Amino acid sequence: MINYWWVTRPKRRLNSIPEILAVFSEISLDQEWEGQRTAHLTLEEALEQANLKRIGERRDQTGGGARTYRAWVASLGLIFIQESTQKLKLTLAGEAIMEGDSPVEILKHQVIKYQFPSPFSLSRGVNVSERFKVRPFRFLLKLLADDRISYLIEEEIAKIIITEAENETDTCYERIVKRILEFRNIGAGSLDKDFFVKYAPGSGAVNPDHPFSHLMDTANTMVNWIEFTQLAKRDDEKKVRIIDDKIDEVKSILSITPPFIDRPEQQEYFQRKYGLDPKHKKDTRNLTQTKTITAKMIAEQKIKQAFIGESLKSPIGKISTGLIDKIADQTGIEVSIVEETLLKLYPYGAIGSFMTEYFEMAFKGRDEATEFEKATVELFKSVFEFEAQHVGPIGLTPDVYILSHESRYVGIIDNKAYSKYTISNDHRNRMVHNYIKTYSAECYPLAFFSYIAGGFGKNITSQIKDIVDETLIHGSAMSVSNMIKMVENHQYKKYSHDEIRNIFSVDRQILLSDL
Repeated sequence: MINYWWVTRPKRRLNSIPEILAVFSEISLDQEWEGQRTAHLTLEEALEQANLKRIGERRDQTGGGARTYRAWVASLGLIFIQESTQKLKLTLAGEAIMEGDSPVEILKHQVIKYQFPSPFSLSRGVNVSERFKVRPFRFLLKLLADDRISYLIEEEIAKIIITEAENETDTCYERIVKRILEFRNIGAGSLDKDFFVKYAPGSGAVNPDHPFSHLMDTANTMVNWIEFTQLAKRDDEKKVRIIDDKIDEVKSILSITPPFIDRPEQQEYFQRKYGLDPKHKKDTRNLTQTKTITAKMIAEQKIKQAFIGESLKSPIGKISTGLIDKIADQTGIEVSIVEETLLKLYPYGAIGSFMTEYFEMAFKGRDEATEFEKATVELFKSVFEFEAQHVGPIGLTPDVYILSHESRYVGIIDNKAYSKYTISNDHRNRMVHNYIKTYSAECYPLAFFSYIAGGFGKNITSQIKDIVDETLIHGSAMSVSNMIKMVENHQYKKYSHDEIRNIFSVDRQILLSDL
């Protein structure tokens, strides 16, 4: 029995889930799962060939690696085994990811709904203690939103929260708040004397050199999952905090307390309830009909897998001839079939998939800033249909230049891959004396300058206003979270270039209400 919160982690981050799900869909969907060792080995080999799993020797030839990955994807409510046929099926959430919906939005809902008990937590080989009746990620978000706590570090999660937070009652919650504050004051002295007996690893063997390692590994994985939701992020001091732009969203999530999903011992019943995507309230699909697997269906799954992989690397706003040719080369399937399939399945592309990577880029500092700049260029090209260039490497220039023939203006953007960017005196002078002066002489008027960053310091609006007052050019600062929201909005109600100019010309930090 595991006497603490526990999540499986063949990989500690969720970024590869869409690609792994695509491999499952190609190899194992609508196939029997239990006891099918050859099928498990085939899936394991496919995951290795796609560089989604480390190549192992697989001495025992049991397909155990594939079963570990299946358990991971199932624990997130994306697949299940149908009881009447014993065949592997996608939940509605799994289907939504395969249809090109934003993996962040889908998995955010799944992570927030994640609960103990579940079919996964009760399963043989896992067996998380039945004393836990808690949605762990809701619990963590509630602590982060509490002014008495305001941040968490992995050590607090490992040594206090995942061992002691048994349920969601006010009594339990208040006790955990008290215990965290106590731990901050006196550290390990606040732990029970029999801590290592009570919270030993599931295997029972404590590593004497790193006795907390099994708890710290779980805490680290859970923080990675929270970061994937884009609701919270570790700062430079490794403290997990709610992202400023997401405080209202977190409050909204916590304002509603849905009931726990019942009957966790009934896997199909539970998974079909847990695996509801945001567009559905009930899973009414009839999945009992037997499908004859045709060559066309196999080709479609191969194309889906290749498309999902490409959509995670760059923003796909529409199906282009270049994309069709690339996927035809990857799969060996005729161009005409690839084109027909992509236009049928993904007529509007799949911008949301790339937003996972774009969000991460905004916090990586100077080392990977160039990728952040190039990605911004691609978003303005592929999504908003500007003429856009990456001009940063030229020198004494901003990072991104955009031009609208439709509304006859240009704009300049500087990307800053920091969580709390402030405009230094040097950066201010560059914007005033180099960037704005250079691009004021273009074919169309310079409409605005803007900064896009992971987040901003508290003085960003006054710093923007200072540049505006000196240059008489409108300016703004856009957080990566709001940039992503703007991209998502654009898929449903397209912004005109005039509207985009207005958004980036507010002379302050751009707020969610501006979008």
